Amino acid sequence: MKRGDIVTVAAQGDYGKPRPAVVVQNDGLSRLDSVILCLMTSDLKDARFRITLDPSAETGLKKISQVMTDKIVTVPKSKVGKTIGKVPDYKMKDIEQGVLLILGFSN
Repeated sequence: MKRGDIVTVAAQGDYGKPRPAVVVQNDGLSRLDSVILCLMTSDLKDARFRITLDPSAETGLKKISQVMTDKIVTVPKSKVGKTIGKVPDYKMKDIEQGVLLILGFSN
């Protein structure tokens, strides 16, 4: 699992149904037994911190989806399913900006 990979996961709580998520954790932390992800949804919203990804062979998505940078979760690696695709580099920059905005590190 590497930063930018799109994986499947079933997080706890209200967001617990199996869904795609993007790995946002630094690759240098790969030895940890957990991983930091941004959950994804196909329920589209108009918000700066929701990053839209199109379905493609690269992303592995079947429909237009959004990375919810406002839904950052840490889960045990054992709860992460298969890798279905990868976020294009130019979209990963948008995800990084969304995370910075949500955490208050950017305007």
